[in-house]
Amino acid sequence: MAALRWKSFTEYEDRPEKPRRYGLTEIRAPSSSSLFSDLVLQDVFESMGEFVDGMKFSGAFSNLMPRPYIEKVTEMAHKHNAYVSSGDWGEHLVRKGPSAFQQYIEECKRLGFDTIELNVRSLELPEENLLRFVRLIKSAGMRAKPQFALKCNKFDIPGGRNRAYVVPSPRSEEFVQDVDFLIGRAERFLEAGADMIMIDAEDVCQHADSMRGDIITKIVGRLGIEKTMFDASNAKTFEWFIRQYGPKVNLFVDHSQVGKLECLRGHNLGVSILDF
Repeated sequence: MAALRWKSFTEYEDRPEKPRRYGLTEIRAPSSSSLFSDLVLQDVFESMGEFVDGMKFSGAFSNLMPRPYIEKVTEMAHKHNAYVSSGDWGEHLVRKGPSAFQQYIEECKRLGFDTIELNVRSLELPEENLLRFVRLIKSAGMRAKPQFALKCNKFDIPGGRNRAYVVPSPRSEEFVQDVDFLIGRAERFLEAGADMIMIDAEDVCQHADSMRGDIITKIVGRLGIEKTMFDASNAKTFEWFIRQYGPKVNLFVDHSQVGKLECLRGHNLGVSILDF
């Protein structure tokens, strides 16, 4: 039996120690589906905290949490040098206008959030309003992370099994324009001061055997790998991202997937997702 090998950032050099600018692993906070408990989160941070860069509140369930509980969770994350993102928390307040949004920012800051995420698609607000929100977030000394959803038609995803990438069949002109439009908007948000762009590419990335690698490459090429984070919904998906872009890619995963992802980032460990 081979000797146990503990990971060292210096030894493997896949990315620097925290705080990092790239190679980030952001986790979804345990939610109602997993009987949210601060003990669950404490276990994650105590066992894998070295590899967790941030945590996001996700789902409407987070709106029901009492203030002292949220403060306790954010304090725990900060103790382990991890940032906390608002996710969907309180996002319904954003639609009430600039004054309500300013109050939302102040409340997020009081509760210990470091990053405010803006779901560009679900908010359905004029772009200028959203850009103003980004500037308000930055003026409050917080990080801004707009989220974009990348959708595509079924016929734009090639078929096939047991392949991480398939050469795409001819795509609809409308879909190509939509991708360029998304990237153009994301660039304007970065110019306004946004720190990172979250890409929810569910249709493109949900199944690794139908991955549209050319689309992901286009997004990374235009926005930069340090400025993008991808929602990696399953193990096959984040394995695909690591194999294509290496350990420097920023990924959002479930809290239960941290160990698997880190083994893949430390490529010298020689671990495949099939080993789990």
